[in-house]
Amino acid sequence: MKHIVILGDGMADEPIEALGGLTPLQAADTPYMDKLAALGRNGRLKTVPDGFHPGSEVANMAVLGYNMPKVYEGRGVLEAASIGVELQPGDLAMRCNLICVEGEILKNHSAGHISTEESDELIKFLNQELGSEQVVFYTGVSYRNLLVIKGGDKRLDCTPPHDVPLRPFRPLLIKPEAPEANDTAELLNNLILKSQEILKDHPVNQRRIALGKDPANSIWPWSPGYRPAMETMQQMYGFEKGAVISAVDLIRGIGVYAGLEVLTVEGATGLYDTNYEGKAEAALQALKTNDFVYLHVEASDEAGHEGDVDLKIKTIEYLDKRAIKPIFETLQTWDEPVAIAVLPDHPTPCSIRTHTNEPIPFIIYKPGQTPDAVQRYDEYAAKEGYYGELKEDEFMREFLKD
Repeated sequence: MKHIVILGDGMADEPIEALGGLTPLQAADTPYMDKLAALGRNGRLKTVPDGFHPGSEVANMAVLGYNMPKVYEGRGVLEAASIGVELQPGDLAMRCNLICVEGEILKNHSAGHISTEESDELIKFLNQELGSEQVVFYTGVSYRNLLVIKGGDKRLDCTPPHDVPLRPFRPLLIKPEAPEANDTAELLNNLILKSQEILKDHPVNQRRIALGKDPANSIWPWSPGYRPAMETMQQMYGFEKGAVISAVDLIRGIGVYAGLEVLTVEGATGLYDTNYEGKAEAALQALKTNDFVYLHVEASDEAGHEGDVDLKIKTIEYLDKRAIKPIFETLQTWDEPVAIAVLPDHPTPCSIRTHTNEPIPFIIYKPGQTPDAVQRYDEYAAKEGYYGELKEDEFMREFLKD
């Protein structure tokens, strides 16, 4: 049996008064998720281990069954792997967001979802003006870029910018967690403040302002770490070949370390306008030559960060109709059985516009397996499912069990 995970990032939520007390998952029209829930077995999964921040890198690695205390080294190292940056011993890698600051306020974490082309121009400029043998900036995708500090100390207290929209930024500057990290924290904070001086009048930002868009007028480094020591999924679970499909660097980086082939889909954006059909087709093609496929769709998470309930519902419905439907219907015509799992990595409630560590609902559908009594897919129906609440590698081991 082959296996595909379809992950709607941040899809889970909390009851919303404007929806009559429903969550976006409950309010959305999702006939194919509901069909899989009725045909399969359901449960909840604790994706954020105690003591860990509910970041997408933690939650996705946990879905794949990795032991976080053993392997976690932050987002930066995963994004370095995704864009082909080979980290050397002592290299400190950090996610480096391009953000929008208004006065003393961190307006948003994405500079209004700046394009990769604009971001590339700004990152090259930052490298030219602030880079050195010790400090190197690398272009990623959109606002998600990479900063490498050679000889940096990772013992830093860094605030993810998507956690603190509309908050004053200065109290959130990087703080050392050990005396030896003082120099690294001071270097990074100086880079933040200097970036604000040199980015404000850059032509890219002047054009964005003229068009009524948010300028990318500051960097924000966070999630520090060194190269992780991760087993591949083949070593962990015994299958031969796997692939990952995502528009997001950190997921692609997880795929590199997990031993999965990283597939690129034209028009995959990480937003609601992503190429759902293209990703679904790429997943189906990958299943012909791989034993395991991890299809990651970011759009619902970004809608949650924006606090846009209507958009979040739309992204969930798009995932259902434009990705899950064609995958499910096509697989019904195959002779070889394929197991399907549907789940988010973590909730991203619209009310607070950031991640939480609540367990998430999941479906495991395997052709020929006796279903449980759950008839629809949402945060509350899953509580009544066959699997109850799983943790650590229990979900992935159940899913991969033939």
